[in-house]
Amino acid sequence: MAGTGTAHLRHDVVLSVTELVVEFPARKKQVVHAVSGVSFDLDKGETLGIVGESGCGKTTTGRAIMQLESVTSGSIRLNGVDLAAEQGEQLRQARKAMQMIFQDPVSSLNPSRRVREIVREGIDIWGQTREGDVDAWVAEVMESVGLGDEDVADRRPHEFSGGQCQRINIARALVMEPDVLILDEPVSALDVSVQAQILNLLEGLKRQFGLTMLFISHDLAVVKNISDRVMVMYLGKVCEIAETADLFSRPTHPYSRALLASIPGNTLGLPQASELISGELPSPLDPPSGCRFRTRCPHATDVCTSTEPELVEHEPGHWVACHHPSVNA
Repeated sequence: MAGTGTAHLRHDVVLSVTELVVEFPARKKQVVHAVSGVSFDLDKGETLGIVGESGCGKTTTGRAIMQLESVTSGSIRLNGVDLAAEQGEQLRQARKAMQMIFQDPVSSLNPSRRVREIVREGIDIWGQTREGDVDAWVAEVMESVGLGDEDVADRRPHEFSGGQCQRINIARALVMEPDVLILDEPVSALDVSVQAQILNLLEGLKRQFGLTMLFISHDLAVVKNISDRVMVMYLGKVCEIAETADLFSRPTHPYSRALLASIPGNTLGLPQASELISGELPSPLDPPSGCRFRTRCPHATDVCTSTEPELVEHEPGHWVACHHPSVNA
């Protein structure tokens, strides 16, 4: 069930998001509750996967961290600086330590510019982030993403496949040596074979550059392969946070169990997904009271209607927001 809470947050982390709320105005003075009190953190060198069905708020969370969406309330601390409280030049300076890679690799690139110009654009805007020759650093990064051929740098995006364009996007982000790399569905628009290549590339780059990544996806298999920890979201709330192996072997929240049961050929011995979840996703204009998942949960009781659950440590490092976690064990 979906809830709130900050007891799971750690100290001395690169990124700490606390009680993040993002709301959008709608017609007739209504409000879209896109993200409602989400809290999580990222340690250096860690990859956190965020999963959930469409409309759960995972992409809005990533965009809000980058300050591409206005934050209604809450804090986003990057290296101790609260981005949600900064404005103007202070915000621009602080958030250059984050880079974002988007879902559509082709439309993310300027079609009129050459690859060399695209990759080094951040350095041209902000100045060098390291000592040494800029061209040599750009060439090194392009080599690391598999674009080291001499003729690549002088070509334009339309001359490349979707997978190659995503490599260009990754290179453009890496030249800035970001403290946090946010990836929003970075392989969902690619062929399956190319998806595997990009995921393997990211794994290699993580080791090579010591990357800290926030990986947003609806594909559970992808998240399982690349993430150290996983956070499950439902209708703007956090349901469950755990290390990847724990979550995929012992899902405790009924929504997490339903997601894993929906994987073709799952071997967890779970009931069919139709037995674990029913109905349609409620409208974010008028989310249910108490636990937001209660309208689709087979274990919901009166307490679920009246009281919102908080994240509680069910096992060491495994946090669940549910009034009846023992039912699902």
